[in-house]
Amino acid sequence: MLIKSQPATHRLLAIFPIITVSCIGCLNQAESVPLDTITLPPGFSISLYADNVPNARSMVLGNKGTLFVSTRSAGKVYAVQDLNHDGRADKVSVLASGLNSPNGVAWRQGALFVAEINRILRFDNIESQLDSPPPPVVVNDSLPNDHHHGWKFIAFGPDDKLYLQVGAPCNVCQKDNPLYATIDRMNPDGSGLEIFAHGVRNSVGFDWHPQTGELWFTDNGRDWLGDKLPDDELNRAATQGQHFGFPYCHAGDIADPKFGHLRHCQAFEPPALKLGAHVAALGMRFYTGNLFPAAYKNQIFIAQHGSWNSSVPVGYRVMAVQLNGNKVVNYQIFAEGWLQNGRAWGRPVDVLVMPDGALLVSDDKAGVIYRIICTAQF
Repeated sequence: MLIKSQPATHRLLAIFPIITVSCIGCLNQAESVPLDTITLPPGFSISLYADNVPNARSMVLGNKGTLFVSTRSAGKVYAVQDLNHDGRADKVSVLASGLNSPNGVAWRQGALFVAEINRILRFDNIESQLDSPPPPVVVNDSLPNDHHHGWKFIAFGPDDKLYLQVGAPCNVCQKDNPLYATIDRMNPDGSGLEIFAHGVRNSVGFDWHPQTGELWFTDNGRDWLGDKLPDDELNRAATQGQHFGFPYCHAGDIADPKFGHLRHCQAFEPPALKLGAHVAALGMRFYTGNLFPAAYKNQIFIAQHGSWNSSVPVGYRVMAVQLNGNKVVNYQIFAEGWLQNGRAWGRPVDVLVMPDGALLVSDDKAGVIYRIICTAQF
């Protein structure tokens, strides 16, 4: 479905400050991050890639190796650099401040794209200007401005279009604006905004299968149906126009108490995998590196941010999903330990595969980026 909206005039944005604050040799939070509580499969290890990254959320890598890290509540975007290539960041810079929940970051042809609540910004040639960032260009400012589920995840797809989600502005509701509860895409210049998938309550992570090119995404289930219902979802969008149930049906087979009588669950795409209720499945990536054992190749890692309204806390871990073709054949814990005795000291948000095969994990509660590697011979 094509949404008739025009891209914003490509003007330079000058209504918020561009701030560069560098931190070299001041990564000093390590003593307060209890990495020894994190458990991994045999042969894997975890270390701090960067600390002093408050509210670290989504991640994307630039061509020259700069890790760009978004935030939500902090309103900032960071540049994280491992200058000596030793697997530990040496420098953290604040590229921009005063943004409106800039949760989404994407990379294309030397430019960093940043998604706020209602607009997409672009920082051109940014890796050559980290110490004095240019004002961003407004690519599109036609998105809804609701803060409830309004933060965006963005990424460029195999078709060179920028994909994003517009979450439902509620726990469960129906709205006239067809953009709500969708995954959408637009041209790199902000034109041609169209709906790709319907019935998606709140996705904060998606990626494309390395072999099939199909879009897979996480979706957060509705609240206030108890501790056990409904599950968060891992979904596969094989074609444009599919509907994944919200607000009528949850997790493929749970009719919504208010809206379920309007449309039956059989009318919608079922999830590829039920992830568990209230685990807050956010970032996900296919593992395309060569550092991990071959069994992990083209499998999915999912960051579970953890529950906020479950009587027994759940989530707060990184999960591994094994596929055979487009079918899920295994779902297991890969990394856990952020939840200790019912209290969380960290909350995973996003995962990113680095060129050397290491897996980065962002944590918006501890304000750090972790690096997971495999040291065993295989």
